[in-house]
Amino acid sequence: MGKVLSGSRFRRRDVLAMIGLSPMITLAKPALAAPTQLSFDDLYGKISVLGLEFSDKVKSLDGRDVEMSGFMAPPLKAEAKFFVLTEIPMSICPFCSTDADWPDNIAVVYLDEAQTFVQAGVRIDVTGKLEVGSWTDPETGFLSRLRLRGATYSVA
Repeated sequence: MGKVLSGSRFRRRDVLAMIGLSPMITLAKPALAAPTQLSFDDLYGKISVLGLEFSDKVKSLDGRDVEMSGFMAPPLKAEAKFFVLTEIPMSICPFCSTDADWPDNIAVVYLDEAQTFVQAGVRIDVTGKLEVGSWTDPETGFLSRLRLRGATYSVA
């Protein structure tokens, strides 16, 4: 080969040629990490004077891709860009009670584009970027404490 390894700087194509690979071959990129599984039991840690506090697991996953399983709450309209994921099937929207506090077994799911929703009672798997903390949707006025953004879902 005629090249000395010690003290020399080699270009990537030189190294590939030395180990018998064509410089035109690119090395595979590592696969993206699978979303972390998150259950409704994982969402909250303890109750304080301020109410429910997010668990350490949820706080550590803020901004990361997660996967949750649950049920689609009845939507406000047949096709929309968001829905509420619930731990158990619901026959009414969890926001319909005027005196309800934020339930501890729901997450708001924001899709990239409007979709037609599945029937209540059908288990779904949802993947999206977890966003933690209170936020009011400027279009609907709904307050959420926990959201999945850029989400996709499929029937489980």
